[in-house]
Amino acid sequence: MDTLEPLHQKTTQKGSWDDIRDLPPSAKLVAKVLDYNDTMTQQQIADETLLPARTVRYALNRLDDENVVVSRFSFSDARKRLYSLNIE
Repeated sequence: MDTLEPLHQKTTQKGSWDDIRDLPPSAKLVAKVLDYNDTMTQQQIADETLLPARTVRYALNRLDDENVVVSRFSFSDARKRLYSLNIE
């Protein structure tokens, strides 16, 4: 089983802000940035938060594990993914 598989298979279950409470500060910052901005790429999140790209990827994976972020392919550039919050 591929380690990236959960990013591609989304459930309809939404997360909540309580799910984010115990996550690292970087994941909380990424969640808050996504809360203010509807949809962003990893690079846009890194630019906005001033976090390294590797930290942004880690934070997005942690948020994905908690079902509070969804990703989809960008129609303008299929190499990029767009991320948005999935919170009730």
